[in-house]
Amino acid sequence: MASAPQSRAADNVDRSALPEPVRMGKLSLTMAWWAVCSAVFYIVVGASLALTYGAVNAIIGMALSVVSYGLINSVISRFAIRSGLSVAQFSRRLFGRMGASLATLIFFSTAIYYAVFEGSVIAFAINHLFPGVVYWAAAALVVLYSVPLIFGSVQHWLDKFNGVLLPFYLLGLLATIVVSVMHYGYQANWLQYGPANPSPWGWWNCFTYYMGVWVLMMYTFDYARFGREEDSKYHARFNFGMPFYLVTFFLNGVAGIYLASSLRDAGALSETAVVVAILNLLGIAGLGFVWVTQTRINTANYYLATVNMQVFFHSLFNLKLPKLVWACVVGGVVYILMLADVFAWLLQALAYQGVFVVAWVGVALAGIAHNVPPDHEHVAINPVGVGAWFISVALGIVLMQGPASFAAFSAVATFVSACGLYTLFSQWARVSVNKLPKPRRPASVRR
Repeated sequence: MASAPQSRAADNVDRSALPEPVRMGKLSLTMAWWAVCSAVFYIVVGASLALTYGAVNAIIGMALSVVSYGLINSVISRFAIRSGLSVAQFSRRLFGRMGASLATLIFFSTAIYYAVFEGSVIAFAINHLFPGVVYWAAAALVVLYSVPLIFGSVQHWLDKFNGVLLPFYLLGLLATIVVSVMHYGYQANWLQYGPANPSPWGWWNCFTYYMGVWVLMMYTFDYARFGREEDSKYHARFNFGMPFYLVTFFLNGVAGIYLASSLRDAGALSETAVVVAILNLLGIAGLGFVWVTQTRINTANYYLATVNMQVFFHSLFNLKLPKLVWACVVGGVVYILMLADVFAWLLQALAYQGVFVVAWVGVALAGIAHNVPPDHEHVAINPVGVGAWFISVALGIVLMQGPASFAAFSAVATFVSACGLYTLFSQWARVSVNKLPKPRRPASVRR
């Protein structure tokens, strides 16, 4: 049991650097973090990319994403463990108070959007299998059980809950593939799934599509800070590294491609279409698989939305409310959005917020490389970080709105420009400070 000082520190983990006594063992943190690897979304993305660009191109894009995510999150996780800082706290160093508030706003709103999507999948599955349960009631049920799941801390609840559910997720994914083979027969040509003549550069489009989910770098930051320094190498190489993304992107994506190649009667590819196919194959067991899959990732979505919303309103409006209240607020917002017909708007908002997130990652990596000092935590705006962030975002949005040949490079251009501009502006700032005249000593102290 945690001591009183440890408990108080755990309650304040989202507004201060995380002290060593409340850090987690590597297995516990692994179980908590690997909740993020399960989502119907990952299955659908793999299948959709294969349908558009070809299965081989989609697999190449997944493989490149596994490598890039693994390398970047290796750096981020080591720094988060070493510093104990959260996304909000590190953003204050990079951007100042106001800039950090924007980063936190983007973070918690994105987590809420994902909670809406994943929760809607469960509600749809309940309504599909039990038509007597209307959608609004199913959505209310999903929110009512999801909110209490994050009342406990990451250290003492989410690790155990998600650790118990992990085997059921893996068994459910395997069972879906096995039953698909038994029902439809083995699809020997699944690697040819997609257009008859796929583009030779389709793999690049698939790779850059996965950059739209770089908010997972922010997820990594806020989870990795719970790791102990002696476990830093393990977390960088395994827990937050390539093995995690082999499951998240590659395993789920390949499973999605195979299922799409065999489920010809599933209709247009979407999360709901895949859910219908799973329910048709597995029945009530399929509902259990969907529940496990979506509930696991929603513990992360609700948790990160809650703590970052709490920090946002505390830092910007000095509004001090307990985490439990903010969890209920998040649940209310999620429920309203689940009932509102705003999914097209949410997808568009995610596209633009994704540009901000990619630029944030670029600035963050440059800040880590240049050992950004804590000098700007209390200033309103740090022009170095904010300038690099906003200019790279503007570039990314312009390219995204341009011709397809330009849009294909918007994410990479945003990331590279964010890294480069922060490095350049930091050097200029240091040179400017060094050129300032040094105060002269009084004559009385001269020799």
